Amino acid sequence: MGGDRLENKTSVSVASWSSLNARMDNRFATAFVIGCVLSLISTIYMAASIGTDFWYEYRSPIQENSSDSNKIAWEDFLGDEADEKTYNDVLFRYNGSLGLWRRCITIPKNTHWYTPPERTESFDVVTKCMSFTLNEQFMEKYVDPGNHNSGIDLLRTYLWRCQFLLPFVSLGLMCFGALIGLCACICRSLYPTIATGILHLLAGLCTLGSVSCYVAGIELLHQKVELPKDVSGEFGWSFCLACVSAPLQFMASALFIWAAHTNRKEYTLMKAYRVA
Repeated sequence: MGGDRLENKTSVSVASWSSLNARMDNRFATAFVIGCVLSLISTIYMAASIGTDFWYEYRSPIQENSSDSNKIAWEDFLGDEADEKTYNDVLFRYNGSLGLWRRCITIPKNTHWYTPPERTESFDVVTKCMSFTLNEQFMEKYVDPGNHNSGIDLLRTYLWRCQFLLPFVSLGLMCFGALIGLCACICRSLYPTIATGILHLLAGLCTLGSVSCYVAGIELLHQKVELPKDVSGEFGWSFCLACVSAPLQFMASALFIWAAHTNRKEYTLMKAYRVA
């Protein structure tokens, strides 16, 4: 009689712990899946922001005629030896957009050497882009942009280099974290995902640092090279994608670390209970 009661209590206890374990596994698995989805979205956003040219955009009246000065400005902009002052002046005047890799301007498609007597309501335009070389990415910025004799502006130099390098570091950390997460799935263990969470946290810090460096660099540039009166500038959608990517990385990191840490803690308590 007493043995039957003890056996029944033991079976009920084991069943309750099995049910609790199943609920905890479902909760951790849900957190892991949500973290993976957030990580995937942030990776796509970050890759799109790196590969597009709309981190910063300028708005100016489109010039329909192509005078000698305009032709020379376009050739200088598309040349390999354009300095910072030269290509920024062209960006201001021709609805330029600036990315991490390239600079682009919008010019009339069918250029002519005279001002048309009648202005049409619309006309064709074409976008011309020029890629930054690695030498330009790591080139020193000067106190007076374009003036090599004004001295090196160390702050703007390192801000530019950081805004270029940090997004790639962030993307690499997320990819490495994804590999660790895949290994965790193969091993059927959530504990390795704590490394994935830490890597996503570092990736989020890199993304946030890149965005901050870009904003600071643009503001410092506009303090040294003032925009013309009829020109306005604003951050573009590529920049916004990077801004959205950072909090997604932080949320994915929190979910991965919470799932791994809590799962380990619950497993330790369950093991202690079974031993007792």
